[in-house]
Amino acid sequence: MFEAILLSCIAGFGSFTQGLAGVGVVLVALPLMALILDVKTVIVLVNLLALSINIVLGVHLFKHMRARHLIPLLVGAVPGIPAGVLVLKAVSPEVLQILLGLVLLGYAGYALSGLLSQRETRMAWAYVAGFLGGCLGGAITASGPPIIIYTALQPWTKDRIKATMIGFFLITTIAITAMHAATGMITPAVLSGYCSALPGLALGLWGGMRCYGRISDTVYRRIITYLLLILGIILLVKGLWHTLA
Repeated sequence: MFEAILLSCIAGFGSFTQGLAGVGVVLVALPLMALILDVKTVIVLVNLLALSINIVLGVHLFKHMRARHLIPLLVGAVPGIPAGVLVLKAVSPEVLQILLGLVLLGYAGYALSGLLSQRETRMAWAYVAGFLGGCLGGAITASGPPIIIYTALQPWTKDRIKATMIGFFLITTIAITAMHAATGMITPAVLSGYCSALPGLALGLWGGMRCYGRISDTVYRRIITYLLLILGIILLVKGLWHTLA
């Protein structure tokens, strides 16, 4: 019973973050749930939670999605995933985490300095962002940062930014869920954890979406920047910790 309550609270925190910013459920839920359940179970469970959240947000933001923004990201991600697996064979995940952490910290610092210009980038950069997202997903299961940075660089409204991210994450989580189901990874333990997490997930998502509706485009961009700053610190510390241990 206590475990179920903990799972629900963690899911609520993660879904609130995702509902508010469009990202965050994996960042929040995966490390915390790994303290309670087996890591393999948690990976599949968190993906199911992310899928559920992305479906709700996808329906909510569907009118703001644009195929011309999503397709290049997805096309770029297809070759990026196997490339990431190959990179992981040549470079340790700790080194990749350190490098990614430094990139995120650099971007966040630059964005917070006020020097970042808001001009729409060329379409070619969408393919690059998608490729890097797929590459990092295949290497260290962290496909989000390149997509977040790419969308945050565009002079779009918060709805367009969030809708583009959610569209990308929705399609990728559907593909991952299908792979998990085909390989028998969605076990009774995963489904039990999912059911336990649902009440908190629903409440957190509702709260996050409510808060999102009350913030301006400027505040939303600031939230994204701080999330990237936190993620950069976590990845850098995690990479250095395992490297020096």
